[in-house]
Amino acid sequence: MKYLSAILLIAGSAACRSASPPLIQPGAPGASGREITAEQAVDLSRVSYTGADVRFMQGMIGHHAQALEMTALLKTRTGSDDMRKLAHRIELSQADEITLMQRWLHVRGAEVPDVHAHHAHDAVLMPGMLTPDEMDRLAMASGAAFDRLFLEFMIKHHDGALVMVDQLFSTAGAAQEPEIFAFASDVDTDQRIEIDRMSAMLGEMLK
Repeated sequence: MKYLSAILLIAGSAACRSASPPLIQPGAPGASGREITAEQAVDLSRVSYTGADVRFMQGMIGHHAQALEMTALLKTRTGSDDMRKLAHRIELSQADEITLMQRWLHVRGAEVPDVHAHHAHDAVLMPGMLTPDEMDRLAMASGAAFDRLFLEFMIKHHDGALVMVDQLFSTAGAAQEPEIFAFASDVDTDQRIEIDRMSAMLGEMLK
């Protein structure tokens, strides 16, 4: 919501001055912003959420929930402190984000999916999520073999989250509400940082 507050503040000030700096609406992750008028900036305060926004939040809850299942496996299968630290960071961020998404859906009267819904036999897995067979492979591994497989699977998992964010921003009218724009942008940034970190760790293991 910070980006919208900044735009509105500048817009209000612009009405009191004959000359003012341009108003820039931030673009989707990786995209440039665009110049807008003061009237357009005020209109942004009335933007509502869409069905695509709701589906994104619902799908990302299951996506994050599986990541927590993966980190839970790590606790008894790795001997690496670096891997434990990585898992701890993932747990903290994704657990907090699940709570945020559940609240966002509840406030808007939308269905809040169970965090275990992706285990249903007819569940549709979100991009990057592991299949039951892949989860079984991870659960059966241990030691260095587990560490490598965990990193490979979690990188794939994070890449899937980036696909979900891209699909959201590519949908006409979606991700315009300030809260979901900020959340989806944060997911994109955080997942990219963690992908870089995990790729570096995996590269060291494969030397």
